[in-house]
Amino acid sequence: MVCEHLSALEREILEQGVKETYRGQAWSDNCREWVYFECVLDLAALRVRLDFAPCVTDHVHRGTHDGAEAGFVCNQCHDGIMGAHSDVNAHWPRYK
Repeated sequence: MVCEHLSALEREILEQGVKETYRGQAWSDNCREWVYFECVLDLAALRVRLDFAPCVTDHVHRGTHDGAEAGFVCNQCHDGIMGAHSDVNAHWPRYK
């Protein structure tokens, strides 16, 4: 499970039955546990609805050959919850 700063969102997504596509140390040694889901996260809507701690920031990566993702990162614990980047996987379900 991800850290306390992102755990409420992780639980919600899992309870909704959204498919988890990856869990582990992504990108670098600076990442602890990142979880990827088969959906597009509506960052603005989720930020308004959930009471994230100040250490949680938006993460958007629009790669061309190394993946494309958008989600939230805890800069204190180095955990992340990611969905697909909306430009790349616009047909995937949107999670608000």
